[in-house]
Amino acid sequence: MRSGHLAASTAVAVHRPFSMRWLILILAALTLSLPASASASDAEVQTTWRLLDYVAVDYSGAVSDGRVTSTAEYAEMTEFAGQVEARIRALAPTSAKADLLRRSGTLRNAIAAKAPPATVAEQSRALAAALLAAYPVPLAPSSPPNLTRAAALYAQNCAACHGVSGNGHGPNAAKLDPPPIAFTDKARADQRSLFGLYQVISQGLDGTAMQSFEALPDADRWALAFHVGQFAYPEAAARDGERLWRGDAALRAKYPNLAALVGVTPAALAADIGPDKAAALTAYLRRHPDAVTMRVDGSLALTRERLDQSMAAYRAGDRKAAADLALSAYLDGFEPVEPVLAARDAALMARIEGAMAKLRAAIGQRRPASEVEAANRALASLFTEAEAALAPERASSASSFLGAFGVLLREGLEALLIVVAMIAFLKKTERPEVLGFVHGGWIAALAAGVATWFAATYFISVSGASRELTEGFGSLFAAIILLTVGIWMHGKSNAEAWQRYVKAKVTDALSRQSGWFLFLLSFVVVYREVFETILFYAALWAEGNGVAMLAGAGAATGLLALVAWIMLRFSARLPITQFFSWSSILIAILAVVLAGKGIAGLQEAGILGVVPLANVPRIELLGLFPTTETVLAQAAAILVLVAGFWYSGRSAATAHSSGSPAE
Repeated sequence: MRSGHLAASTAVAVHRPFSMRWLILILAALTLSLPASASASDAEVQTTWRLLDYVAVDYSGAVSDGRVTSTAEYAEMTEFAGQVEARIRALAPTSAKADLLRRSGTLRNAIAAKAPPATVAEQSRALAAALLAAYPVPLAPSSPPNLTRAAALYAQNCAACHGVSGNGHGPNAAKLDPPPIAFTDKARADQRSLFGLYQVISQGLDGTAMQSFEALPDADRWALAFHVGQFAYPEAAARDGERLWRGDAALRAKYPNLAALVGVTPAALAADIGPDKAAALTAYLRRHPDAVTMRVDGSLALTRERLDQSMAAYRAGDRKAAADLALSAYLDGFEPVEPVLAARDAALMARIEGAMAKLRAAIGQRRPASEVEAANRALASLFTEAEAALAPERASSASSFLGAFGVLLREGLEALLIVVAMIAFLKKTERPEVLGFVHGGWIAALAAGVATWFAATYFISVSGASRELTEGFGSLFAAIILLTVGIWMHGKSNAEAWQRYVKAKVTDALSRQSGWFLFLLSFVVVYREVFETILFYAALWAEGNGVAMLAGAGAATGLLALVAWIMLRFSARLPITQFFSWSSILIAILAVVLAGKGIAGLQEAGILGVVPLANVPRIELLGLFPTTETVLAQAAAILVLVAGFWYSGRSAATAHSSGSPAE
């Protein structure tokens, strides 16, 4: 990298056991030297987990049938077990710490007694899982990395030492001692997991020119790890790997999430499935990590993993970690497949969202562990039903058509009603010159939607939280604006002096900044719906029924166009006061709907808490959700509208009696 390089784990020695030993020892020394804090840092827990992972994998090379087969390896295992116990002892206190220390002592004694490799591996993995339950930290990127950005970062920071092609012969390589490693060396690359590369990129390596790149954002460091991890595995092999991935469900099961992908070495995979398949699969997945998160078989393994971790954290007394992991089960595991499930079984999707709310509420209210476990099991059972609904054999042209038709009609209708109301208003008030702002807003929203689709397809991964936040805040913004517009329109529906008001007030008002306000409102209400629709269509397109999906989208577009034409024709024939009366009612209803949807979106993103309501139905079309927060938001919107309608009506009557136009 700029003055350093990824000399990583092989700068000191060539053969694998020696180089891995130095890597682990250096990482342990680096993180053990950190000052103690009130909570465990990511680096501390990550390196402890990595030590346990290494023991689980490599202990078999040190002991066989109760005898030491490699003195160096056995000394390494003994030292690592001691390091694990010391590091756990240094972690921040939790209710689970005593159990972790007991487990680590058991592991150390098992290694000292030269226990069978299967026993040591089982104890190491169990301790690693318990460690993450007690101290949840990311061992993988939260979403697939941006590999286009990674290429630019590599060229800027790494190529001068490691070479453009990763062969270790960059222009600065001759000046470095030890020399930079060649990422194209497959023998070394086979021993290196993406997590190991990420650790060295983050922390650097003493005794070499490899500096720490901790200043880079976490996502960039993961992206670099994926990028340099590709060099030893050619593009041709990636094409074979794609065929393997798509055609073998057993292989896909090995990688239920990104944590599984970044934690395994190609050598370990080769021992399982053979070197040729391992090289091909590694080449493909390191170039296309999104394949792991966009499951082709409807797997929700990540949701199960997060739910199990959440339950373990709750039993250990860490309520915050339990809540975060439960939310991750929904946002990171379920949210990516939600659009497809909505097309195939909307009722099941609604039940899952309700069960998720109940689980989060139980955790937030510190309910007994038995109640939280019951809510956890109920949600896991629904996820099992979802996997069946998402199975490839359930995909059909009919489901793709109906899904594409339904989502566009549902999402588009709200935006259409608001935009058409604005257009009709401007026509009624004879302000055609301001129409351009409204049309510009919705056209810009469509263009931004296309850009979002392009970016989400080729450059970034739109997380579930981002999706819910966009919908939530967009809905609340539109609801607040519509509340004021609806009240204002209601006041004008009773004003006999309306025409004089138009000439005296509206002309001046619309000639200033109101045009840009209309542009913004038009953009927000349309982009909010476009954003949701495109993410749905991207997931639906991946199922392969593109023609049916496009047919459904075309049919919905035609129906929306017909609705718009009818509304504009009908509004043109209405007297101005009736137009404002009907429009104010329509806009008031939309404001209440969007208030509920906005709060629900923020709840699903984890921004707001959840208090379920047992006897309230879920009617998404009306923005009605069975939670206290959404119902209160809608009730508040109704109260504001009632008070506003009463006040604006009284003001209009007062203005009429005094002969002046109502403001």
